[in-house]
Amino acid sequence: MSRNLSVNPPLDLLLFLRAGLRKPRRLGAVAPSGRALAKLITSEIVANKGPIIELGAGTGAFTRALLTRGVPEAQLVLVEADPHFARLLQKRFPAAQVLAVQAQRLRRLDPLHGQAAGAVVSGLPLLSMRRREVLGVLSGAFRRLRRDGAFYQFTYGPRCPVPAAILKRLGLRARRIGWVVTNLPPAAVYRIERAAARPSRAREA
Repeated sequence: MSRNLSVNPPLDLLLFLRAGLRKPRRLGAVAPSGRALAKLITSEIVANKGPIIELGAGTGAFTRALLTRGVPEAQLVLVEADPHFARLLQKRFPAAQVLAVQAQRLRRLDPLHGQAAGAVVSGLPLLSMRRREVLGVLSGAFRRLRRDGAFYQFTYGPRCPVPAAILKRLGLRARRIGWVVTNLPPAAVYRIERAAARPSRAREA
């Protein structure tokens, strides 16, 4: 197994605990995401979908899943505001582009130099963020996405973590694509896309 796909659960859990002590409101999970959740949130992404942006990449649980699905490491943009996690990501995934900034800044940045991303995978704690912050994250992400691109978000809550008013304002729709009951705690994954995008068979939010 390559070093980029290696896992160190004790180290990752320790890093999460330390991050929680530093900024508990900014931590999107109570522990590094499990393999089942990482597999589900990346299940619709294919290697030829184009560059992939990951928001709140943490210790790289979703990043490893993207690599397993065949996405080239050089096609990954990892956005992580916590400087400790950002340094860890750069060490673990040296070919990826790591941005140590708040996800809301994506609207003002152009990490792909004009190229549109095929998907955005988010580990951000949207439920604990202010509405204007959520609006900034979504508007920035969709500014960087292809017309048929999608934003994938997990949540521990029973409904889509993006308020209906924000979805409506941005012309988006949300569909739940599955639950992971074995995750700790159990989590759901939503696909958020432009309302005019392709029809979906998944359950509505």
